[in-house]
Amino acid sequence: MINKKKIKSAFFCQNCGCEYTKWHGQCNNCNKWNSIIEELVVKNESNSLVDSKSYAIKVDEIETNDELRLKISDNYLNELFGGGIVCGSLILFCGEPGIGKSTLMLQIALSTNKLKTLYVSGEESTNQIKMRANRLGFTSSDCYIMSETNTEKIFDQIKKISPALIIIDSIQTLNTKSIDSSPGSISQIKENAYLLNNLAKQCSMSVILIGHVNKEGNIAGPKILEHMVDVVLNFEGDKNNIYRIIRSKKNRFGSTQGVAIFEMMSNGLRNVKNPSEILISNKIEKLSGTSIAIAIEGIQPILLEVQALVSPAIYGTSQRSSTGFEIKRLNMLLAVLEKRFGFKLSLKDVFLNITGGIKIDDPSIDLSVVISLISSSLNISISDKFCFTGEIGLSGEIRPSPRINQRILEAEKLGYEKIFISKYNKPSCNHKIVVSKVGTIDQIYANLFKLN
Repeated sequence: MINKKKIKSAFFCQNCGCEYTKWHGQCNNCNKWNSIIEELVVKNESNSLVDSKSYAIKVDEIETNDELRLKISDNYLNELFGGGIVCGSLILFCGEPGIGKSTLMLQIALSTNKLKTLYVSGEESTNQIKMRANRLGFTSSDCYIMSETNTEKIFDQIKKISPALIIIDSIQTLNTKSIDSSPGSISQIKENAYLLNNLAKQCSMSVILIGHVNKEGNIAGPKILEHMVDVVLNFEGDKNNIYRIIRSKKNRFGSTQGVAIFEMMSNGLRNVKNPSEILISNKIEKLSGTSIAIAIEGIQPILLEVQALVSPAIYGTSQRSSTGFEIKRLNMLLAVLEKRFGFKLSLKDVFLNITGGIKIDDPSIDLSVVISLISSSLNISISDKFCFTGEIGLSGEIRPSPRINQRILEAEKLGYEKIFISKYNKPSCNHKIVVSKVGTIDQIYANLFKLN
């Protein structure tokens, strides 16, 4: 009997994945022009790669076992997942091209002992994957490698091997015969993600999908892909720098505050146990424009160095440049310094840099940024034994930082002598480090610069 087919023509935005019944010049969802393309969808109604047996059951009758999570070799990644990878979960791991997504996933597949894994690559051949495995220095008898893009052939191998962990590199390269469109199209990504999600849930296999990002830095493909998966991990960092950060953007089985920092080595990625030591440069002499900030990445306090350079505008028009810190927030801090405290910075070039090549979103490093700007403008250095934490408000007040005890303990552990915090914070009194409470920039200015 010939299977019936359902033919459908739809229009998809290649930027955000929004679906339309007819062509539009501009996407109403993301406002991008000329991004809507027609796709002919031919779907086989009777095609099912996983047998579906759906029925209702009482919650008290559901049987569970004790081994609900897969433990991988990296303990920091286990903590990021909330104690290990939940069996039957679908995970999306995305990042910029060339940042090391495939290297890290292959490293996990090869280093996980006594756990049958299947690594499927649609971008490299098996010989190329073997060359990378030799470079990483890992070998495993429980890891299977497959170079394939056809979803039906991949499912055939999954049924034969029955792996506990499946890694797909990448979801944008897969294509199923039930959809008559090119690999990477919106309809292909949605259908393949749907099939893999059914496989994970019905067969209790954990699946990790490697995903690409677009020019704006968002996950490529339809937004429904992020809703469908259980965990979304963002792999961030400058590919010209050796440090990488994994942030948990979504996690149905754990906290979204998890962060793991890695260092790119010649033999793979190595987890950084104490990131504060590598993010602070060793200076021989004191220089102006640098200060130490205490930020919170996920649940981990990190000390990092903030560098600022303030100089007269050579070309007449002042320049503003920021690396690792949001440029809009930098402009706001400059406006506060000029409006509230009289620092004439509108005719000066301002350059700001967070060392280590990482991007920090914690607003509590505002105080350190302001101190670096004032230090560079006055050409007065700050003691390298001082550190700062606090958010700057529009009126110039220093707002309290969350988890202040955690920040103080980290600074104390690394040997700092004095920490400046907001006077509205109420830390415990059992700290050896000197805690200086300030309410406005004027107060900290008098403490640091007028006494020099």
